[in-house]
Amino acid sequence: MSAALSTSSITPVQTGLRHFLDIKDLDAATLRQILDVASSMKRMQQNRRFPLHPRQPLAGRQLGLILSKPSTRTRVSFEVGMRQLGGDAVVLSPQDMQIGRGETLADTARVLSRFVDAIVLRTGNTTNLHELARWSTSPVINGLTPSSHPVQILADIMTFEEHRGPVRGRTFAWTGDGNNVLVSLIEGAVRFGFRLRAATPLQMQPPQDVLDWAKREGGDVEWMEDPRAAVNNADCIVTDTWVSMSDSHEEAASRMTRLEPYRVDTKLMALAAPDALFMHCLPAHIGEEVTQDVFEGPHSVVFDEAENRLHAQKGILAWTMGGSNWTSFGKE
Repeated sequence: MSAALSTSSITPVQTGLRHFLDIKDLDAATLRQILDVASSMKRMQQNRRFPLHPRQPLAGRQLGLILSKPSTRTRVSFEVGMRQLGGDAVVLSPQDMQIGRGETLADTARVLSRFVDAIVLRTGNTTNLHELARWSTSPVINGLTPSSHPVQILADIMTFEEHRGPVRGRTFAWTGDGNNVLVSLIEGAVRFGFRLRAATPLQMQPPQDVLDWAKREGGDVEWMEDPRAAVNNADCIVTDTWVSMSDSHEEAASRMTRLEPYRVDTKLMALAAPDALFMHCLPAHIGEEVTQDVFEGPHSVVFDEAENRLHAQKGILAWTMGGSNWTSFGKE
C-alpha cells in the first residue's frame, strides 16, 4: 500500500460554517440570541411533558460526539438535547475509530461530515479541535479542550440570570487555577459585559494573551493573587477542580499545596455579596476546592448550573444547524 499523501499541500474547503469553538469567536448579539432561544426552549420543556419540543426542528439530523476524555454532563446533555429537538446522536471515542490507529483528523473530518450534521469534540489537545474544524464540512462544537470550555460558561450565565436577572454590570469572582474554564469565563465576561476578578497563584495565572485580548476588547477583567480581594462583594463565586486527570501524584500534591488558600469555604463566601451565588462546573472534590457547607449551602446553584448545560447546548445546536430560522426554535 502506498504512503498517504500529506494534507499540508491540500486546501480545505471553506464553507462559512457556524462552528462553535470559543466564546470570543461570536459577537455579543449572537451569544445573547443563543441564550434567549435556550431559555425559551427550557420554558417549553417545563410547560409540557410530551412532546418536549412541539415542532421537533432537528428531525432527521444527526450529531456526532467524539469524546477522547471521560464525560458525564457533556455527553448526556448533547445526546438528550439533540433527541429532544427531534434528531439523534452517535457517540464515539478515538479507541472506537480509525483515528486511534493513525487515520488523520483531516480524513476523519471529511468522512464524518458525510455522515453527521454537526460534530462535538471533547479532546485533550486543542490543536485537534481546530484541525477538525478546518477540514469538516459540518459545524464543529467545542465540548472541552485544555484551552477552553465555552459550552459550560453559557450554562453558567444562563443560571445566573435565572436567579439574579441580567448579568451585565454584575461582578463575578474566580478563585483557584487559571484553567480552561477560567479562559472561557474571561471571554464570557467581555462578551456579556460583566466584571470579572480572577484570583490564582502566580504560577497558575490565566494565559497572558487571553488577558491582553480582554483588555483590547474593553472587558472589565482583573487578575490578582488574593482570593479575598477577588471575592469581596462579588455577585457570583466560581471555582473548579484543582487537579487534572492527567496530573501525576507528585504534580497533584504540589498543586494542592499552592491552591489551598483559594478554597471556597464559609469564611471566603462571607466576603461576597449577601445574595451571592456559588458555581462549580463539576465534578467537585469536596474538601479541596470547596467545602461541603458551601457546596450544599444556600448560595450553591451547582445542580441548576448542571441542568442548564442541556438547555444552553440546545441553543448552540439550534444556532449551528438551524439555518436562517434558528431563532424560531424558541417559539411554539
